[in-house]
Amino acid sequence: MAAEGGQLAPAGDTAAKKDPKPQELSKKTQPKDQAASSDAGGEKKLSNAELKKRAKEEKAARRAQSKAAQIAAPAGNQGVAGDAKSAKGKANQLKQGVLPVSSHQRSVSRSVLPSDARDVVKPRIPECFSHLSMARRIPMTQADKDVNPVVLALGQQMSAFAISDSTTRLEATLLAFKKVIEAYTTPHGNTFSRHFTSHVLNPQIEYLTACRPMCFSMGNAIRWLKLQISKIDIDLPDSDAKKLLIRAIDNFVHERIVLADFVIVKTAADMVENDDVILTYAHHKLVERSLLRAKLDGKQFKVILVDDPFDRVGLQHAKTLAAAGIPVTYASDMGVLRSNLQEATVVLAAAEAMFSNGSMYARAGTCDMATMATDLGVRVVALSETINFTERVSIDSLTYNEIDPERSTDEQFRLLFDTTRDKFISVVVTELGNSSAMSVPAILRKLEEL
Repeated sequence: MAAEGGQLAPAGDTAAKKDPKPQELSKKTQPKDQAASSDAGGEKKLSNAELKKRAKEEKAARRAQSKAAQIAAPAGNQGVAGDAKSAKGKANQLKQGVLPVSSHQRSVSRSVLPSDARDVVKPRIPECFSHLSMARRIPMTQADKDVNPVVLALGQQMSAFAISDSTTRLEATLLAFKKVIEAYTTPHGNTFSRHFTSHVLNPQIEYLTACRPMCFSMGNAIRWLKLQISKIDIDLPDSDAKKLLIRAIDNFVHERIVLADFVIVKTAADMVENDDVILTYAHHKLVERSLLRAKLDGKQFKVILVDDPFDRVGLQHAKTLAAAGIPVTYASDMGVLRSNLQEATVVLAAAEAMFSNGSMYARAGTCDMATMATDLGVRVVALSETINFTERVSIDSLTYNEIDPERSTDEQFRLLFDTTRDKFISVVVTELGNSSAMSVPAILRKLEEL
C-alpha cells in the first residue's frame, strides 16, 4: 500500500498542475488585471501631445485597413470572374479595369477617388500624349448657369462634330456671342466694358472650350472681340455699346470670312487650267467651291478625290462635283495614292491653320498626300483664310492636335489633324493673294497694321 501510496502522490501532483484551484488562477491573473487597470488609469494621465499622437496612430491604422480592403476588392472580383456563375462579378471587373474612360472621367477620378482606387481605372490616353485634347459631350445640366441657351446648343453641335471645320465654327461662335450681347444688361454699379468680359463672356468661352478644343481661328477672333470690348467708353450707354459691338462682329464676319472666302475661291479657280487633273483629299468647302467656280468659268478638267478612310466625308463631295458635270475618280482610301498622284497635275488642299514657321495644320492624311506629291514633282496648293494664321510654331503632329473621341480606346487612338512642313507646300492662297508658306510671319505683321 505504501508503494501504491508512493505512486499516487505524483499522480496527485500532476492532477493539481493540470487543474489548478480557482484561488491559484486568480493569483496568476491578478498581475495582468492590475496591469490593465494601470494602463486604463495611465490613459487618463497622458498629456495632450501623447493623446494626439495616439489618435494619429489609430487613424493611420484605420487608413491602412481601408487601403487593404480596397486592394483586395479588385482581386476578389478577378477571382469571381473566372467562375461561370459570377457574371455580375465579371461585369464589375470590366467596369473597373477594362472599359475605356474619357479624359473628363479620368480627371474626376484623380480628384475624388483614393490613390489606390485610381490605379484600378486604366487611362484612356497614354501619359506622353496627355497634353492633347478631345471633344466631349457635356450635359447641359452641368454647364454654368450663366451660359446662354444659344451657346449651350452650339457647344452640343461642336462636341458632336455637326459643325466641324474651323471657319464654320468661328462664324457660328461669333453669331452666338451676338445673341449673348443682345441679352446682356449691365448690373447697377458696373460698367459694360469691365463687367461683360469677366462675368458673361468668359463663361461662354469656357463652356465651348470644354465641349471641344478651341481652333486657332476662334482664339484669334476671341482676342479681337475682347480688345473691342476693352475699347468701349465706360460712359457709353448699354444700348450704344451693344450696337457698336454687334456692328463690329458683323463687319468682322463679312470681311474675314465671307469676303475672304470669295477672294480665295476666285483665285484658286483662276489657277485651274484646261485639261488639269486635280487631286484633292476628303472634303473642304473652299476646295469644293473653287472647283465648282472653275467649272462655271468654262474650264475642262478632271478631279481625283481621295477620301478619308475613317469619316468618308468625300463621298458626298464627289457626288456634288459629278452633278456639276466634273469628271470625278473616287478613291476610298490612300491605297493607290502614288498611282493617282502620277496622273495628277496639281494637288488642292485646305488648311485648318497655318503656323508661323510655314507649317500647315490640316485633316489627318494631308501630310502624306503633300509629301508624296512633292516627291513626284506635283505642285501642292494650300487654301486658307488669314484668320487661321497663328504666331505659334509647330514642326510635328503632336505639338498641337485633337484626339478623335469616336476612335479612342485603351490600346490606341486616332489624331484628327496632321502638320505638313513648309517645304512640301508650293503656294498658299489667301484673301491677300498668293504667297509662299514662309510668308506667314509677314502676313501676320501686315494684319496687325490694318
